[in-house]
Amino acid sequence: MRFHLSLVLALAGVLGTAGPALAQDAALGSNVQGLLEHARAQNPELASMRLEADAAAQRVQPAGALPDPVLRVELMNVNNYGNDAGFNLLPNKVGETRYTLMQMLPAWGKRDLRRDVAAADVQQATARTAGAWTELAMKIKTGYARYYLASQNERLTREILDLMGRIEQIAQARYSGGLVAQQDAIRAQIEQTTMRSELIMLDAEKRQARARLNALLARDAGAPLAEPVALRPLPAVTALEAAALAQRARAGNPQLAAEDARLRGAEKGRELARRNRYPDVTLGITPTQMGSRITSWGAMVEVNIPLQQATRRAQEAEAEAMVGAARSRLQAVANQLVGDLGENLAALDAARSTEALVARQSLPQSELSLRSAIASYENGKLDFTALLEAQRQIRKARMDRLKAQAEAQMRLAEIERIVGEDL
Repeated sequence: MRFHLSLVLALAGVLGTAGPALAQDAALGSNVQGLLEHARAQNPELASMRLEADAAAQRVQPAGALPDPVLRVELMNVNNYGNDAGFNLLPNKVGETRYTLMQMLPAWGKRDLRRDVAAADVQQATARTAGAWTELAMKIKTGYARYYLASQNERLTREILDLMGRIEQIAQARYSGGLVAQQDAIRAQIEQTTMRSELIMLDAEKRQARARLNALLARDAGAPLAEPVALRPLPAVTALEAAALAQRARAGNPQLAAEDARLRGAEKGRELARRNRYPDVTLGITPTQMGSRITSWGAMVEVNIPLQQATRRAQEAEAEAMVGAARSRLQAVANQLVGDLGENLAALDAARSTEALVARQSLPQSELSLRSAIASYENGKLDFTALLEAQRQIRKARMDRLKAQAEAQMRLAEIERIVGEDL
């Protein structure tokens, strides 16, 4: 009895722990925020870039550190010439042992410049990680918009299919009463068959969108996703002012930050190449041992002589070219981002205007036209062709609205990638 009670309690504890996780997995896909949170925690490419940035950060301190000192041991007169002893390699058994402890000291400023170059590499790696996240977030937001569009198109087609079923019933009733030809009912059935064929294609589109999202989330392609519930609300028009967003992009875009860090690293590398004109110095002390005691001390200074001027001039020219390339790349990226921003803002404004126009005019007009067409057909005042046209108009209006909403979401995702943050 106690065993069964313990087993029940253990199972309850496991289920209680797993319950929130299972509920969270079941809701994954219902909104874009949950997808973004899952991707931030689980995406392996993002995790690898974070680790690369951490590895780059660990290179800063060694870059500016002094090189390890060098200890040299010289055994002089190992054959003990002039002494009674024979050949020996023990320091206290040879004629003389000289110890030299040396420390190389780079020319003034080189250590700081090497540290600055490494720090610029860290900033590049960090910015690339942020850029990878903004790119991934944009793909997820875009994928979710397509997933939502496919799901809503499927739902809309099913609703219109139900509507066509009711229209077919009306046609059958009028045909039974001898008021219309059988052709009306047949055309209604053909229309339904066409919609069922479209449902197959829409289901394939939804499964493809689900597979793309699962790939971005590092999940199996066939892993289940909840049905999308709603799109994100669009920001206010006042928050989409082109000049202000361009300024935010220059300050917060990760790709620009990476190129700016590359430029700073290239400038520090150029300065370091120039500092290589000056020699490095090695200092050392040299105690000398005879027998078991130190008998004398010496000091040494070693200086490398920078004679290979052609090599150094080539290195400095290379560093100068790298600075120019980094500066040009930074300007090119900035120009491209500003151009992309303007293009996506225009497209977002067009999608927003289209959605508003359809919602305020086309959709109400199409709904009114359909109701009027059904009533007129039932009363024999309208032919079946006009009724089908009214049905197609309302379907087109609803699909146009869905497409405009999805397009606005995709353009917003691109703008947020360019700006480097959510709006």
